[in-house]
Amino acid sequence: MIRIPTLRPKGLRARATAVAVVAAMVFPAAAYAQRVRSITGTPDTARSAARREFGTIDGIVTDTALNPLTAAQVIVLSTAVRVGTGPNGRFRIERVPAGDYVLIVRRAGYAPASQLVQVVASDTLRVAYALERGSTALAPVVVTEERHSARLAEFDQRRRFGQGEFMTSEEIEKRNSVYATELIRRFPSINVSPSYAKGAMAEWFAISKREGANPSLGACPMSVYVDYVPMPTPFNLDLLPSPRNIAGIEVYNGPSSIPPQFAGFNHGCGVILIWTKDG
Repeated sequence: MIRIPTLRPKGLRARATAVAVVAAMVFPAAAYAQRVRSITGTPDTARSAARREFGTIDGIVTDTALNPLTAAQVIVLSTAVRVGTGPNGRFRIERVPAGDYVLIVRRAGYAPASQLVQVVASDTLRVAYALERGSTALAPVVVTEERHSARLAEFDQRRRFGQGEFMTSEEIEKRNSVYATELIRRFPSINVSPSYAKGAMAEWFAISKREGANPSLGACPMSVYVDYVPMPTPFNLDLLPSPRNIAGIEVYNGPSSIPPQFAGFNHGCGVILIWTKDG
């Protein structure tokens, strides 16, 4: 059995689809009004959410010189939550069901950041992000198919080149899977392995079938990107977006096949690229 040290999601799959979120720009009260956002579902799911315990995420986004960054986007992966930072670089998300989440922070001109966080009931999680300026401009991409964004056009270009393993939006829809973990199992170069290191509930990790295990982990965990954003490694696949929100998946099983923009330190076990649908 593979034991991989990481945080265990507490009841992630049981998370209610109806989540009430207040995204408040943290400005002086006299100058700014709170912006409230609510994500609703069916009456049953709303009642279920009302019975859950909630916490708060409070944070700030700066550059590496600690200058506040306005208009940075903070995303809670696998949910519809999107909030922006104000002139002081701050953001706040209230009434978040207790559990584990991946936060993604983006701003134009800066490299994105991601972090695995744990929200505790009746508590406030305080986080800070210092984004680095992007050093490399992406080459222009010519989009010839109207339905494709630039990033999905890149996906198609690499798929036509034939290096790597691919799953298209049509294939994902045909499989009608409930969890993204079920899609990852379909790739021949990946072992989807459970870990019970944190308790009775299994966490699922993508382990390379290639030789060269990591001595400290007893396995070779693959790196995961979601829309160019690197996820923490090793990464619990249960934290990926729902299959209905995924437009394509790419898998590269070793450093020699990884596209240059995704190559780097600690990627010797291979890379999984997840692309979500536009909008």
